[in-house]
Amino acid sequence: MFKLLIIDTSSCALPFPVPFTPAPPSASIIPALGIDFKVKTVYKNDKRIKLQIWDTAGQERYRTITTAYYRGAMGFILMYDITNEESFGAVQDWSTQIKTYSWDNAQVVLAGNKCDMEEERVVSVDNGRLLAEQLGFEFFETSAKDNINVKQTFERLVDLICDKMSESLDSDPAVPTGAPTAKLTDSAPPLQQSGCNC
Repeated sequence: MFKLLIIDTSSCALPFPVPFTPAPPSASIIPALGIDFKVKTVYKNDKRIKLQIWDTAGQERYRTITTAYYRGAMGFILMYDITNEESFGAVQDWSTQIKTYSWDNAQVVLAGNKCDMEEERVVSVDNGRLLAEQLGFEFFETSAKDNINVKQTFERLVDLICDKMSESLDSDPAVPTGAPTAKLTDSAPPLQQSGCNC
């Protein structure tokens, strides 16, 4: 099971959709905190991965409470609004929060959201990419509204987590190493015949 957190500012507005499914995923809102919680099972390299996704949905007023959710998180999508300079400026602070409260090997992807609103852009792609490089994060521009690069962002984050786990557990024969990167899917791998000739 991978616990993932989506951290964004209130200006990002729309909940970040969970990919890999044409239908809206099952979700619940934790009303006291305004945190959107989703569970999604995906498959990669014939392995089943349960994604437990927590979306803070811009509730930075709950920052002191939500830091408790950082514990045990293996990956973060840290999101800013490309039409809001203040949200971009907050990335450094959120990055510090992640490094302070999360697992040392947690993986982070920086996402500039609302790339569908090009005419209102105030944060350039280059500035977003440069900040991601300075922080050591992967970078995407996304649109929650138009579902642009959402699946790719999740796939890359899961890849990064799997790579880090392989590095940590490379002596474990149960962990595949050197296997080609596979796309995440909704479908379980087909059952293999045992080949028994009894």
